[in-house]
Amino acid sequence: MKIMIKYFRAIIYIFYSLVKFLIIKLFNVKGFKFSLINVISPFTQIDINRRAFLTLGKMVRISSGSKLRVRNGAIMEIGENTFLNNGCIFTAHEKIYIGTNVQFGPNVYIYDHDHDFRSENGLKDLKYKTSPVIIGDNVWIGANTVILRGTTIGDNSVIAAGSVIKGNYERNSIIIQKRETLVSKF
Repeated sequence: MKIMIKYFRAIIYIFYSLVKFLIIKLFNVKGFKFSLINVISPFTQIDINRRAFLTLGKMVRISSGSKLRVRNGAIMEIGENTFLNNGCIFTAHEKIYIGTNVQFGPNVYIYDHDHDFRSENGLKDLKYKTSPVIIGDNVWIGANTVILRGTTIGDNSVIAAGSVIKGNYERNSIIIQKRETLVSKF
């Protein structure tokens, strides 16, 4: 019975995805490319602004509460057979590229920008500093990870849960951020 429900839900999600994508395509004729078979939760938010581009490969699966935000003039590409667990948020102001066979745990955030608080009226005028985020193929990213602007993660890498990363990481890497728990008495 559980297996039957799982497959029934997948069929509904595939149909829903196709309808949702066709509607998005009406408003973003050139800016949205997708495969006919994707499994996207009805509770996924997709925002594509002016002159922005979003490409989804075949069999992309996105769970409930996830958000893809592609801002003015930005590019976001998600490769084949990529899975986003519940609550993932990806926001592109320049470029986010995700390879094939990438697995994201729940609540992973990717930002290719920072607020430019040092420039005059930077926060008020919503000025940003941007750098692309590039994630290779066959990467596994653990729950509650934050990936910041200017990050490149090589193929076949693993990012441990709860990491906050920025920088270049070579292929076949395991990235673990060890933290020390300090307890003080008052």
